[in-house]
Amino acid sequence: MMPSSPRIIVALDFPKAASALHLVDRLDPALCRLKVGKELFTSAGPELVRRLVAANFDVFLDLKFHDIPNTVARACAAAADLGVWMLNVHALGGPAMLDAARQALNTKGAPLLIAVTLLTSSGPRELEVLGIHETPIELVQRLAAMTAQAGLDGVVCSAQEAEMLSQQQGDDFILVTPGIRLSANTQDDQLRVMTPVQAIAQGSHYLVIGRPVTQANDPIAILHTIYSDISDSARVQRDL
Repeated sequence: MMPSSPRIIVALDFPKAASALHLVDRLDPALCRLKVGKELFTSAGPELVRRLVAANFDVFLDLKFHDIPNTVARACAAAADLGVWMLNVHALGGPAMLDAARQALNTKGAPLLIAVTLLTSSGPRELEVLGIHETPIELVQRLAAMTAQAGLDGVVCSAQEAEMLSQQQGDDFILVTPGIRLSANTQDDQLRVMTPVQAIAQGSHYLVIGRPVTQANDPIAILHTIYSDISDSARVQRDL
């Protein structure tokens, strides 16, 4: 199955460019987009991002900028110059930082700008240690509302919050969900996980998938299977 617009973002969570490119050579930009995070970007730098963009992949630069407003604005502008499709900041940077980031990308053809709410490795215990006396859902709801008010395109969130955020912010507010596992029984180091079918049903627009694809013997086959499962599920829902 070939999707009209890829909803899967493959997380290139590799320590070196060579390992990432070995996988990328086995992928198809018609089936997936790519995420470059802190480890790979620190190791390989902007040149790798340019190479992925030149290979016709949409790149999500996942660096979660969180600093004073002017610094974040300049970082966002530099990321846009790389030709990335989407980038993110951390919502905990506050309204002034979010506004500065948005204004830095206020040009035609600029990348999508989203904000991280709460990492999928964090649960109530982690928030309590940080002195945040809200449930994960309450914190995500508050940060997403602040992000929307600042005019950003959407948020990174757990699929478990996607339905709630979709209802509150509308279908145009992009929801990017990591913590996606092909089996609901597999969590690795993340606490709040869902399968692709579950995440799409909850309202997720884009699914960030790492190890189930990057460690597969045939990553293309895995991508086709995921899209087929999503399509079959949608067909069943229409027939109900």
